[in-house]
Amino acid sequence: MSTSLALYLCVVVAVAAQRLFELRIASRNTSALVNDGAEEVACGHYTAMRLLHTAWLLCCVGEAFLHGTPPALWVALTGLTGLAIGQGLRLAAMRSLGPRWTTRILVIPGLPPITGGVYRWLRHPNYLGVIFELAALPLIFGGVFSAVFFTAANLILLLAVRIPAEEAALGRVNNYADHLNAQGRLIAQGSQQ
Repeated sequence: MSTSLALYLCVVVAVAAQRLFELRIASRNTSALVNDGAEEVACGHYTAMRLLHTAWLLCCVGEAFLHGTPPALWVALTGLTGLAIGQGLRLAAMRSLGPRWTTRILVIPGLPPITGGVYRWLRHPNYLGVIFELAALPLIFGGVFSAVFFTAANLILLLAVRIPAEEAALGRVNNYADHLNAQGRLIAQGSQQ
C-alpha cells in the first residue's frame, strides 16, 4: 500500500469516526427534543439516508483501492478544499442549531426557526456542507464515480423528500415563511405556505 493511499484511508476513517460521533450527538439531541414535544416528520427516508452515507464511505475506500494510484495533485487539493468547505458549513450549522441539531427532521410547534449564525445567510447550510463532502472526499483520491453517484443520489433525496418535508413541517407549525421573508438570505428558495 502506498503512503498516499494510507493517508487517504486515514482521512476516510477520520470522517467515518466523526460521523459516528455526530450520530451520538444527534441521538441525544433527538431524545431531548422529543421529550420537549418535538414531532418527527418524513421519517421514511431516514434509513435510505443512513445507507447512502455508509455506502459512500465504503465506496470511497473501494474506489481508492481500485485506482491504486493517487490522482493529479490539483484533483487531490480540490477534494481537500471541498471537504474543508463542507466540514466548515456543517460545523457552523451544528453550532448555530446547538441542541436543536439532529439528523432527523424534528419540529417543535411554536418554536421559531433558527435565523442566526450561518442561517443568517444560508437556508440549508448543513445540507450544502454534506453536498460538498460527498463530492469532495472521493475526489481526494480520484474517486470520480463515487463523487458523482453519491452526490446525485443525495441531491435526489434532499430535493425530492427531505427539504420539502422539512420546510412544509416548519411552515405548518412555526410560520417558517414569515421568518424567511423577514430576513433575507444568500441562498433561499421561494416561500412555503
